[in-house]
Amino acid sequence: MKLRLSIEEFDKGLEELSKKYLIFAPRTFEKRGTYSDTDVVRYAKVNNFSEMNWKDKSHFPAKEALLPVNEVLFYFTEDEYKTASEDTRERLVFLRACDMNAIKRIDQIYLGNGASNDFFYTRTRKKTKFVVVGCSKTFRNCFCVSMGANKADNYDAAMNIRENEIQLEIRNEDLNVFSGKEIEFDIDYVSKNEFEVDLPEKVDFMYIQNHKMWDEYDSRCIGCGRCNYSCPTCTCFSMQDIHYKENENMGERRRVWASCQVDGYTNIAGGHSFRQKQGQRMRFKTLHKIHDYKKRFGENMCVGCGRCDDMCPQYISISEAYEKVARAMREKDNEELISEVYEKVVKAMKEKREE
Repeated sequence: MKLRLSIEEFDKGLEELSKKYLIFAPRTFEKRGTYSDTDVVRYAKVNNFSEMNWKDKSHFPAKEALLPVNEVLFYFTEDEYKTASEDTRERLVFLRACDMNAIKRIDQIYLGNGASNDFFYTRTRKKTKFVVVGCSKTFRNCFCVSMGANKADNYDAAMNIRENEIQLEIRNEDLNVFSGKEIEFDIDYVSKNEFEVDLPEKVDFMYIQNHKMWDEYDSRCIGCGRCNYSCPTCTCFSMQDIHYKENENMGERRRVWASCQVDGYTNIAGGHSFRQKQGQRMRFKTLHKIHDYKKRFGENMCVGCGRCDDMCPQYISISEAYEKVARAMREKDNEELISEVYEKVVKAMKEKREE
């Protein structure tokens, strides 16, 4: 079903849905940004359209609606534990196509990556529905078209935003609470970004792992982790046990977002730490987005939202890192071609002398 609604009619539908769903969308928090006089746009609960911000790119992704930054998993005492209670209400998340594609990647990690599904993600994911919001323009640093993430089809509803009205496509009948006029339209999708990214067709890890291209990041990257925390497809976390002051034998275990770029992430028992240099960490992150994940699941992990480029205080660009890998692979191919030609010439000269 496709409808045209006024903002007032759309808000009435949201009011009806709020009886059953927690509604999440990008929302502006004034004076809560990096500096005291800057704002931040992140996913939070909303009640109506006016609370949503679709004019700007959100600083943090929609995954926050499913994977809290800090999530209590269970409580423990001296001899037993209790799983943390869940909010039984369903969730309705408004997001753009890149974030919808990112949810697909997260599903693969938590639901299709190992012998069993993640219990806590599964129970939230099962009661979550998604509304894709069309993009009428590309934002700064976006390269979703190059990553094939500018379109999404796995949604429960989708909508276009016009000046004083909403064009709404409803696929899931549970969301059919809106009153409006039926019309025909297509969801807006970005067909061209401000720039394109040259991706490597294949990656030779043994060749690229010690390439000199990673050395510059040893001095440029400060290991703050903002790229990971703003990424819609990063899924790494750490565990924290919080012991109560009243009784240190009681407490709670939390799952907290983590970053492969920060010190201590790869520490293991015995004091050893993998990837101590920032260049090694940048290599790990870059290749995970366009090689490791793709090799296992058939598509790039990165969706090209450009948030990591937006957030980096050192102006490190992940899209540029991808292109460096692509250039390095072409250099390797050229070296192999030159070597092959050289060997053929030497062989031909040797055969001629023997004649």
